[in-house]
Amino acid sequence: MHDFVRRLLIAPALAGAVTMLPAGLPALAQEDGVVATLNGEPITEADIAMAEADLDPQFGRLPEAQRRAAALSAVIDVRLFAAEAEKQSIDQSEDFQQRMEFLRERALHSAYIDQNVVQGITEEDLRARYEEEIAKIEPKEEVRARHILVETEEEAAEIIKQLDEGADFATIAGEKSTDGAAAQGGDLGSFTRGRMVPEFEEAAFALEPGTYSKEPVKTAFGWHVIKVEDKRMQEPPAFEQVENQIRSMLIRDRYLETVASLRGGAELDIPNEELKAAVDQMFRAQLGEPAADEGDAPQE
Repeated sequence: MHDFVRRLLIAPALAGAVTMLPAGLPALAQEDGVVATLNGEPITEADIAMAEADLDPQFGRLPEAQRRAAALSAVIDVRLFAAEAEKQSIDQSEDFQQRMEFLRERALHSAYIDQNVVQGITEEDLRARYEEEIAKIEPKEEVRARHILVETEEEAAEIIKQLDEGADFATIAGEKSTDGAAAQGGDLGSFTRGRMVPEFEEAAFALEPGTYSKEPVKTAFGWHVIKVEDKRMQEPPAFEQVENQIRSMLIRDRYLETVASLRGGAELDIPNEELKAAVDQMFRAQLGEPAADEGDAPQE
């Protein structure tokens, strides 16, 4: 899902410094929301919150005290560099002004999406989407299976003979299977119909739990001996399991609806026909619409 809240860069050197911090740092002193002062200017809790939100996701795994220290360190570095840049009048250059305007528009874009799209999604919306698209999914039969893959029919037949005599399936798979799952005793996990090649699927779903194929199964990969460990109906996931995914789906849909509405009411002129066609095609792809017909393409 798209991350609509764009992030500014934090000093790269910070990552190395944070790894040296002790895990048990005491809480930083706070006084009327002021965490620290730098050359007489306050650094507030709001500054820390914004910097912490912009840290690389890896910082989320750190203890809170270390995250706060990383955020404060970032604010200090940014302000010191900013002050030096102002002394050199870098902020007065045309390039800087253009960059600031872009960052301003990007921040407004993110704020608009947050206030008008993300915050507007309710639990009722989420549950309605769940009932509409997920709860009604028909249960699917799935099996959990193991297999042993060998090159010849004779090898597979010999393995079946060993299994008939009481040999352990997982042990033989580990010793003789040429498939990547051999290290896991041939375990393929659970799968529904349509996930495996037809010959393998037909044989696997015909078996009962705890049984193995009595005849070698041929596919394009070689010869298989298949054992089904379990067979059950795969029910739709519970709402709580997919709530975050549904939220992401709704955010994406509503974002695209908003973009389509805004673009539809805007006067957009792209003189370069090739670029215009590429932009149109990209936007149609975002909306999930088919590509324009050849007749719709710009004429040379």
